[in-house]
Amino acid sequence: MTALLTDNLPLLAGAPNGIKKLRELILELAVRGKLVPQDPSDEPASELLKQIAEEKARLVAEGKIKKQKPLAEIAEEEWPFVLPVGWKWSRLGDVSEYIQRGKGPVYVDQSSFKVVSQKCVRWTGLDLEPARFIAPESLVKYESIRFLRSGDILWNSTGTGTIGRACVVEDCSEDEQLVADSHVTVVRPTGLLSVFLWRWIQSPSVQSELEGNASGTTNQIELNTSTVIAHLTPIPPLAEQHRIVAKVDELMALCDRLEARQADAENAHAQLVQALLDSLTQARDSEDFAQSWQRLAEHFHTLFTTESSIDALKQTLLQLAVMGKLVPQDPNDEPASDLLKRIADAKVQAASQGRGRKVKTATDYRASDTEVTVPAGWSLSTVGEVTICRDGERIPVSQAEREGRAKTYDYYGASGVIDKIDGYLFDKPLLLVGEDGANLINRSTPIAFMARGKYWVNNHAHVLDGVSEALLLYVQLYFNAIDLKPYVTGTAQPKMNQAKMNSIVLLLPPEAEQHRIVAKVDQLMALCDQLKARLNQARQVHEQLANALVEQAVA
Repeated sequence: MTALLTDNLPLLAGAPNGIKKLRELILELAVRGKLVPQDPSDEPASELLKQIAEEKARLVAEGKIKKQKPLAEIAEEEWPFVLPVGWKWSRLGDVSEYIQRGKGPVYVDQSSFKVVSQKCVRWTGLDLEPARFIAPESLVKYESIRFLRSGDILWNSTGTGTIGRACVVEDCSEDEQLVADSHVTVVRPTGLLSVFLWRWIQSPSVQSELEGNASGTTNQIELNTSTVIAHLTPIPPLAEQHRIVAKVDELMALCDRLEARQADAENAHAQLVQALLDSLTQARDSEDFAQSWQRLAEHFHTLFTTESSIDALKQTLLQLAVMGKLVPQDPNDEPASDLLKRIADAKVQAASQGRGRKVKTATDYRASDTEVTVPAGWSLSTVGEVTICRDGERIPVSQAEREGRAKTYDYYGASGVIDKIDGYLFDKPLLLVGEDGANLINRSTPIAFMARGKYWVNNHAHVLDGVSEALLLYVQLYFNAIDLKPYVTGTAQPKMNQAKMNSIVLLLPPEAEQHRIVAKVDQLMALCDQLKARLNQARQVHEQLANALVEQAVA
């Protein structure tokens, strides 16, 4: 079975979340007795269970542990799966001398004694860095059996996101007086390898069933001590436990190496893609651009093999579009300077009708952006000069008030439609630009988007009008192409106020070229989306093959 794993590592590791699934498969094979061969000369688990029972009886007789109530016999219909020859199912309480939740101690700011909480219990081991301190005088209230020992298994019993996590205590003696709090269950096995039981807890068989075994609300679920005591556990012969643990450690180390190589490869790939894309936007002239594009085209199918690389390509295409490098200039086009005159006239007329505000700009762009290359027929302008701001017509409506109103028209916020409302403020295509929020920095969604039909806008999105919808579509493209950080204030609460937005330097093409640019961008974005779709289809096929292999392995 190990050969099945190693022979198919590229397929398994290359699937979506492949290495994570590979780790899960290793654990599942291990606890089902399919990772290492059984040895008929091994003393069977039935004999081991007798020895454990005898040892527990001795500890009871010596007063070291309490006699526990007999646990229910295990019926065959309870078995999660069929075990190999020589293995036995047991309840965790029958192979443990102590299973108990910790208790809430008296905490102090500083002392020599620490309390293990669920934050301390990591899959990678016990981490005492986040541990709190216990008052020394309260330790006298603890029975000696409660102090942690080497080999104890700590199993988180509460907390969304932390419940079910477990680790093995190493290099710890009762004299250290380390205790657990009430959110952690201590499992002290007898006669078994603690690491094998930990791997069983870590396996998908247990973790996938954990939610069903836990009780409580979604905010605070708990794994009760009685559930842990009655928990069914596969028991291999002791010699096989050693072989299983060694093989799992070996294969997990292999996964670690695969993960490191994969991370290095992904990082190198991303850097290579970005370097080649940057060569397009930084090209000195048309010849340099053509050479850079040729290098990219020759390796297109090996470069754009991830969603992130395709997203980088899309962003570069937007940048090339607003630099005048995506479609050729036509000397017969009416120059952008004439369009600017018409825009100025339209803004005067809009102002006379009460639409738009007087533009405030923060800088003199002609003085501060002398390095900007302006293509033939284009003009250097600002967002404030080419658009009509209609922010004064926005009206915010609280969520509480919206809940009591009919859901008829789209209600827009900083990142798009966030609700419906029973009225509208605008009834024509307008460009909305996010005014505040983290999206101004992380750009997880487009910062500028068109709104159409009848709709309402709150005060978290700027509202921009223009002489034509084509102009607004180009300005939308421009916003989504450039870096907005220089125009954003604040980090905890990022904001792009109207003055900053108006001062954004904008390269304005002739109107005819705007149409060509927008059409070409739409065409190329659709091709990128198709590339992503094919990538996802290939990933699904890959995942199906990997899943089929997993099913074959655990069958």
